[in-house]
Amino acid sequence: MATRPTGTDRWKALDFGPPSGEAEPDQPVLVEYVSGGRIAVITLNRPHADNAITTEMGARLTEILETIAVRPAVRVAIITGAGERAFSVGSDLRQRRDMTKEDWLRQRQDFDRTLYTLRQLRKPIFAAVNGVAYGGGSEVAQSTDFIIASENATFGQPEAMIGLAAGGGSPALLPRVLPPGKALQMLMTGEPITAEEAHRLGMVNEIYPQPELIEAAERIAEKIASNSPTAVQAVKRAVRMGEGEPIEQAIAIMMEAHWRSAVHPDRIEGIGAFNDDRDPTFQDPDY
Repeated sequence: MATRPTGTDRWKALDFGPPSGEAEPDQPVLVEYVSGGRIAVITLNRPHADNAITTEMGARLTEILETIAVRPAVRVAIITGAGERAFSVGSDLRQRRDMTKEDWLRQRQDFDRTLYTLRQLRKPIFAAVNGVAYGGGSEVAQSTDFIIASENATFGQPEAMIGLAAGGGSPALLPRVLPPGKALQMLMTGEPITAEEAHRLGMVNEIYPQPELIEAAERIAEKIASNSPTAVQAVKRAVRMGEGEPIEQAIAIMMEAHWRSAVHPDRIEGIGAFNDDRDPTFQDPDY
């Protein structure tokens, strides 16, 4: 006698939204250029599916990041999610249901390219996490330069619960922003942490009420965009290249960036603006 499947409480903590039956948006990822084109606001745009990442969505995000990388006017980017529930719950498991092994591996390669492009972006980019950030969604946030979050945000790596070892960067990235033991607990149990705990442990820089999150993100982005883009990018490179290096090697990387900035026109403009008591006018980066 065949047995019928029974319900389980296993997935309740993940708080995944059920399929809504709504039509797919024309663009699964949106980009808006604000502040005279200096700030790019990237929005993961499948709110009916908690911004779960499909193959098409990953390809569109890669395209946007590659465009931002070569657009000199863009000085900083923000990445966030549409709707009030989720930043992103990671890969769309419902799309994967009927995939062949080859389809799955090809999608995995596509997603690897997306995350690599995000991590390698020379320009500053940060995440404004406006709700649930699970799996690949959490790893997208971890792949940026820093994270701010709404009060209702949660972060989780549930891959082990569905038979996967996390593969979007979290085993390498999470222990850098959390105590290693806490990172391992999240990766092994699949249990999420709240924005408050992520902030207390140093994963999240700042927390805001959800209605205020994007305004706060744009305020931070405006501050970054007002600085020398050449200096900001040089500092980002120095931090990234110096991570994990012996201290003198890290300082050597820092000094290379410093000396390049010392002979750059932005240094003359910045010091001149300070002495003239005016706002500086920095040029778009030349490298």
